[in-house]
Amino acid sequence: MFFTLSTWQLAILLTAITFGATLLGLWAGRSLSVHKEHLHESLGVVQGALLTLVGLVLAFGLAMAVGRYDLRRDALVDEVNAITTSYLRAQTLHEPVRSRSLPLFRQYTTASLDLSKSVPGTAAQQHAIEEGAVLQRRLWRLAGQSLAAAPEQSAPRLYVESLNTMIDARTTRVSALDNRVPSAFMLIEVIGVAVALGLLALYVALFARGVVTVLLAAGLLTLLLFVSFDLDRPSRGFIKITTAPLAELEQTVQLPPAAQAPGHP
Repeated sequence: MFFTLSTWQLAILLTAITFGATLLGLWAGRSLSVHKEHLHESLGVVQGALLTLVGLVLAFGLAMAVGRYDLRRDALVDEVNAITTSYLRAQTLHEPVRSRSLPLFRQYTTASLDLSKSVPGTAAQQHAIEEGAVLQRRLWRLAGQSLAAAPEQSAPRLYVESLNTMIDARTTRVSALDNRVPSAFMLIEVIGVAVALGLLALYVALFARGVVTVLLAAGLLTLLLFVSFDLDRPSRGFIKITTAPLAELEQTVQLPPAAQAPGHP
């Protein structure tokens, strides 16, 4: 639910919910201030316990989002390394497989970069995944031809091994992009923060003090929620996974191959 929103829509929605709950609590507290002697003790215990629980939930949610962010970043670096290794080893293959394979790596790197820029779950992401799968099959077919032509040579066997690693790295990366914090848990975070802020505002409004503190707390919790949600949006938002390694690789594969084909001076 939250993942489909744009960055500004998400920020506005979270702000409206948290500050709306806070203002509602302030209004309710002032309305009930005549009964503050009866509500003081019970509300104090409830809001204290709820704030503690919400703090634990937010910490757990942030840890989940950071873990997934790190996983996606590591998966991207692993794929870049796998593509680089396969590309370099493809330069050691005999012709004509070598000349047919190298341009496919350029296309594959571009498709990987497109995957990084696409929003998970959209048609653009699906197109990048399908394009990568087609290029994988073409590369694997050529690798099989190279291995069949020279089964005893080490270069084709090493190339097949690295190509298999590259394919596995793409699968891991796509899985990491689709592995997001469950929407149900995110909804629990939002509801918990809203209820906790509402009760805190009600409690301080009973005694007509601490209003500024409650508003500051609402702003801080809103920021924590937004950061936690934004970490789970790898291709948009303010906290993005850098595509610099892929961009550098794209420039590298556009250069002439560093190694000559076997048999060439």
